Amino acid sequence: MIDYKAGNIRSVLFALERIGANGILTDDPQRILNADKVIFPGVGEASSAMEALRSRGLDKLIPTLKQPLLGICLGMQLLCSHSEEGNTNCLNVFPVQVKRFPEKRAGVEKVPHVGWNTVSGLKGALFNDLPDPVYMYYVHSFYAEQSAFTTGVSRHIIDYSASLQKDNFYAVQYHPEKSGDAGERLLRNFIAI
Repeated sequence: MIDYKAGNIRSVLFALERIGANGILTDDPQRILNADKVIFPGVGEASSAMEALRSRGLDKLIPTLKQPLLGICLGMQLLCSHSEEGNTNCLNVFPVQVKRFPEKRAGVEKVPHVGWNTVSGLKGALFNDLPDPVYMYYVHSFYAEQSAFTTGVSRHIIDYSASLQKDNFYAVQYHPEKSGDAGERLLRNFIAI
């Protein structure tokens, strides 16, 4: 698991332990290159997270990885091309823009989006043995636009990419480590890829 001081690292490590996977937290480029699988977690702010990645040279390394990589929450957003959060150029694995949710509609929906929500239109091995739609747990104020790389969609104020995939890069906006049995299944599926 990539260590760049962005948030939810311990909860992801605990989730991996629960499914019998051995997670190693590191910012060492060689260890990341040699890993069977890579998880790119994150909770935080895009511009400071990108600064942390650049300071370790990880901004150049991550897009070149050939093994399966799973971006979670901020990790997903940083895999996109640009984020409105801090007007930040990101890693450009997915040529997708990350935008802030529009203001709440008539006081009904709030930003940030916190809580359980459905993910539908599931595509790919990450979602094997999961129902469609499936409920996952979210905490975010920014979202990735829908694109040809969208493998699942959620709705909060607008429809947006709940998950993305391109080649060996997988990404989810929600937190599988906080999403109960469904999140555990998704992590098992990722480990099996």
